[in-house]
Amino acid sequence: MSFDASASLTISDPNARALSSSCFDFLLIELVPMAERIAKDLATDETEPDDEEVRESTYFRLDTLGYRVGQGLAERKQIDNLKTNHRGVYVLTDSSFRPFARMSMAVRADAVSMAQAYLWFPCGIIRGALANLGINTTVQAETSELPGATFQIKTVQARP
Repeated sequence: MSFDASASLTISDPNARALSSSCFDFLLIELVPMAERIAKDLATDETEPDDEEVRESTYFRLDTLGYRVGQGLAERKQIDNLKTNHRGVYVLTDSSFRPFARMSMAVRADAVSMAQAYLWFPCGIIRGALANLGINTTVQAETSELPGATFQIKTVQARP
């Protein structure tokens, strides 16, 4: 999942869409701590909020934000044909996921654990874009080695 503009696009092309990789990196760098702060501020307990509760609230907020961005992206893109393997499961692997390219930690295990929060916004983007095209999905992401990321997309079948 690369956010760089394709080399075939030229600045004179009126239909060209480009995204600044730096802007996306900065947005993601700020989104995660902001979502964590909001989750802690909204905790209803008078005592210190539970870490698991804050984490779940943060992930939900990031996924929801990404979902809305994905819907907006799909509104700008027309699709003519969608092919599937009829199994309803797709796996996207990016061996150098840009938001992780500059992430560093002293302990590698800490970096992989901390990186998980940065996958929820892109999951929401994928889910939102597909939902706007009429495809209900669940999207999960994981990383076992930085800077790689794997996204698993499962289509949700409508119940008759």
